[in-house]
Amino acid sequence: MAKLKRFLTDPGNHQKAVAWSGVLGITTVQIPGYLDRLTPVLLRHDTLVQNHDYKKGKATPYNSLLQSGIAILVDEQGEPAAKCSCGNPLRPFKGDASRISVKFADGNKKWAGYHASSVVAVRPAPRQMEGLALVDVDDPGTGITRPVGTTGKRDTTFDTRKQHAVPDLAGATFGDARRQLVSRGLAVGYGGSAVPSDDAHVTASDPPAGTELRFGEYVTLSVTGGTSEGATSTPPGPTTSGPTLAPPTSTSPPSPSAPAPSSPTSAPPSSNPPPSSSSPTTGSPSVVSHSPPPSAPVTSSAPVTSAPVTTSASATVTPTTATATATET
Repeated sequence: MAKLKRFLTDPGNHQKAVAWSGVLGITTVQIPGYLDRLTPVLLRHDTLVQNHDYKKGKATPYNSLLQSGIAILVDEQGEPAAKCSCGNPLRPFKGDASRISVKFADGNKKWAGYHASSVVAVRPAPRQMEGLALVDVDDPGTGITRPVGTTGKRDTTFDTRKQHAVPDLAGATFGDARRQLVSRGLAVGYGGSAVPSDDAHVTASDPPAGTELRFGEYVTLSVTGGTSEGATSTPPGPTTSGPTLAPPTSTSPPSPSAPAPSSPTSAPPSSNPPPSSSSPTTGSPSVVSHSPPPSAPVTSSAPVTSAPVTTSASATVTPTTATATATET
């Protein structure tokens, strides 16, 4: 992050800084403070984003699919803000995640574990978050609460193996049911391609009330009432597209790459073991998904103590770094 800050504040790179900051809705003067509020993580799932090229002095948006394990920076509402390997500014994918066509081109090969049904897209948390709920890559039983804008030094831990009973949600509004589940470290799923409105009423849950589940497991809600944009909300409070992985210590200058760049991300560094246990903070972004993705396997390129990530693959794999272009169908 320090390297990206130096690049964007160098007077010689002013035009690129203007393009970069414009994507994120800030001025060049605000770049240093904005970067200080971002949190580096690795993606848990193959994630749709709006990526950007730098062409003829301007940032040109295009839809991109980032493979699970890629390092990105997220903002205070869990939205993707920048890709760590190249500094490209990122924005949330704005389309329907269930209606996309992914093309593996420009040297990018379809990665092991890729499944179109497991692709997700981040939706912002309803309010500014205090922290991200992560999972230790070396010990999936250890959860990590990371304050927003930090890189691991203030992490605290919690036990992801602790069982939480699904509450009786029949008759509750969808908004209240979601808050109850997130506060227990459970993910929220539902059918269809649109998120139910907060005032829609829950008629049933799968699994039913009383079922004991672990951190991050999905509870699918049946609702009746209006709908709004979206598709699945994520695990415990506050998190990006689910538990994510710890950060590289620096990022490369933002020389936005061609669509579907395949250069590897920086390897996550080792860090001090997280301190004593604490429960996750409240608030959570949501994730649009055609169907709830698996919530188990983890990946890493090096031993890391504060590094959470799960993938959409059915087995543990090496860290993933590829991207692909995505178009709506």
